[in-house]
Amino acid sequence: VGICKQEMLQKKNAVLVDGIILNGPIMDSKAGEKFVEEACKIIMEEIVQKADDVTEKVCEWQAPEKLKQILDLEMKDTGECHEKILQLCRDVIKYSVKTNHPRFFNQLYAGIDYYSLVARFITEALNPSVYTYEVSPVFLLVEEAVIKKMIEFIGWEEGDGIFNPGGSVSNMYAMNLARYKFCPEIKEKGLSGLPRLVLFASEECHYSMKKAASFLGIGTENVYFIKTDGRGKMIPEELEKQVQRARKEGSAPFLVCATAGTTVLGAFDPLDEIADICEKHGLWLHVDASWGGSALISRKHRRLLHGIHRADSVAWNPHKMLLAGIQCCALLVKDNSGLLKKCYSAEAAYLFQQDKFYDVSYDTGDKSIQCSRRPDAFKFWLMWKALGTTGLEERVNRALALARYLVEEIKKREGFQLLLEPEYANVCFWYIPLSLRKMEDGPEFWQKLHQVAPVIKERMMKKGSMMLGYQPHRGKVNFFRQVVISPQVSREDMDFLLDEIELLAKDL
Repeated sequence: VGICKQEMLQKKNAVLVDGIILNGPIMDSKAGEKFVEEACKIIMEEIVQKADDVTEKVCEWQAPEKLKQILDLEMKDTGECHEKILQLCRDVIKYSVKTNHPRFFNQLYAGIDYYSLVARFITEALNPSVYTYEVSPVFLLVEEAVIKKMIEFIGWEEGDGIFNPGGSVSNMYAMNLARYKFCPEIKEKGLSGLPRLVLFASEECHYSMKKAASFLGIGTENVYFIKTDGRGKMIPEELEKQVQRARKEGSAPFLVCATAGTTVLGAFDPLDEIADICEKHGLWLHVDASWGGSALISRKHRRLLHGIHRADSVAWNPHKMLLAGIQCCALLVKDNSGLLKKCYSAEAAYLFQQDKFYDVSYDTGDKSIQCSRRPDAFKFWLMWKALGTTGLEERVNRALALARYLVEEIKKREGFQLLLEPEYANVCFWYIPLSLRKMEDGPEFWQKLHQVAPVIKERMMKKGSMMLGYQPHRGKVNFFRQVVISPQVSREDMDFLLDEIELLAKDL
């Protein structure tokens, strides 16, 4: 290093400040390019090319303490050589869960879309931030085009929207927007002097509604949870009762959050009837369609969201059913009068100057609570351009057809028991081992059955054969929730899932 420093200082016009040579770049571009090339080769070989290989493990399970040792997590004073860093890349891939594996059924996202993946490579390399047209001309126009198209599928003639880091954030945006619409003075004056605000959501709503109420200072006690029916749908009559109750208490109702595709059961609230109540009482209707919104793409299944055009705002996550790649989440708003900007703008003069040389209406960053924001719409746009609406529709239709196939197979097999007939891609069921099948239905039976799913889950994880979620829910003991999403999933994978559960539980 000393010799190199001397050589640089001997060069013409060499500049040294505070002991640091300022001439030329400090980074070795050629070495960096070589590293990127080699790392991309590892990504192709170990992730992309193995994405549809069912002989690969879904995960290479290691306990946390063991994994800490394997990965050598400590950061050191001096950098590691490229060979060591490339090996770390291989290890990270090896010990991570392969969510693109055809037998990863654990969450409400799965699979790999190659166009979305390339879009992510492009945006990661460009490293843009979407707030002004001058720094993100392409991505701002892409987001505008995607939002416009999504608004068409909701059924609005016009609207607005913004992509956010997650459906939970979209729900928070909507809650805050509804509150601002109800009492605009809150933006400047804050919570003091406001009446007790109350909002309504179903018992089956996403937990982000409670988090948003807490974060925004509304308070979780002011979220009134509405009873649901046996299928997990909000009961409109119960909503009407709770709205009237809130008014009698002297509270100020301002928002109803309906759910289109609940997390566990995949239930769709009756949007038309809920919209009637919202219109009657002057309440903002938000629809959390983070999971179920993609059914709008399907002419066959969009009936699940009948009445969604009457909503004031909608959360929709293309990274779930449509595989746009995490994260890709939009909040869409019917109001096109600039409500989003009025609610969230801070008018930073260093960023949103009004005397720029182009149309500053394209500087949309003031609609966001973020400053730096990723170009998430680009993943969805490039995929949509490649597949067309018909290609996206086929994904939705095939996923729901596979779910229907699995349901029919469950009915045929002894030991498998459905919780309910699904209307979406969530298939919820118990597996009853041979040792429990002749046991009398009662507390002891259900207590024993409650222990079955966790044991099977542990065995499948350690074997690496598949990943399937389980949970207790509203008085029901642990059951499996299988979610079909990926277009790489086949009928054979559905058969394997049931066979593997039987195999893993044969001695229980």
